[in-house]
Amino acid sequence: MVNVPKFVTTEWLAERLDDPNLRLLDATTFLKHPEEGGYYDVWSGKEAYEKGHIPGAVFADLHKELSDPDAEHAFTHPSRERFVEKISELGVGEGTYVVIYDQGAIVNIPEVIASDWASRLAWQLQYEGFDNVAVLDGGFPKWMEEGRPVTTEPGSYPKGNFTGERRPELFVTKEDVLKAIDDEDVVILDSLSPDSYSGEVNTYGRPGHIPGSVNVFFGALSDPETKELYDDEKLREIFGSVGALDPDKKVITYCGSAIAATWTGMILNKLGQKNVSVYDGSLTEWANDPSLPMETK
Repeated sequence: MVNVPKFVTTEWLAERLDDPNLRLLDATTFLKHPEEGGYYDVWSGKEAYEKGHIPGAVFADLHKELSDPDAEHAFTHPSRERFVEKISELGVGEGTYVVIYDQGAIVNIPEVIASDWASRLAWQLQYEGFDNVAVLDGGFPKWMEEGRPVTTEPGSYPKGNFTGERRPELFVTKEDVLKAIDDEDVVILDSLSPDSYSGEVNTYGRPGHIPGSVNVFFGALSDPETKELYDDEKLREIFGSVGALDPDKKVITYCGSAIAATWTGMILNKLGQKNVSVYDGSLTEWANDPSLPMETK
């Protein structure tokens, strides 16, 4: 069995496309900020998958199937029962390893480079106890740029036997975050753009950030030329400058809907920070609760 690293290259994946234990998942979802400002539009990448995907890949619907259909906010992690049912149908289970990719973070903003839809699903799998999962560094755009094979033929895997146990330490609620604001042993990390963090851009109803949080923009952690993550030395410099690599501290990552937060969280794991939790409600929940504090600067 292959034990995968957190991130794999296009070359690494290409060499293993025929591995019967590989489960290749296309998690493409589209997010676009309206020109007039305000909350973003989101839609499924299923149609894009049908137009072309990496051979063997199956489509993983983060927008509907792998989120809680009854939740107040989009992309809320579903019940364990629902998640296990849906992910098993995609072939994930004992004896398999998973590689996830997507077509990019935000529509029409090519300079924001991240496979955060893929990392969202990777985090969900890890939360439910499945660790043998990787994200394709550079995603589908890099795969296409290199002229690698693409197909319109749908992928298919036998149903998986998913047996992992939920890891509650990877998940935090707004109550947990509120307590963490005054906890010197916790670093709260805002993964959104500097303009969002400062309050110059208001997407979530109230501008700004969770008090005391530090800012590392998720879309600026990859090289625009190669589309791959910067080397570990540069990434350590970025995260170390805000104290997020302190092994004695817990890090809570958040963003708008806990998508980008999983990207920064996964990179922190790659750099050796093991104590990372994601705030699943993020600013979509936080900013819409007037009892919770926000600050701008």
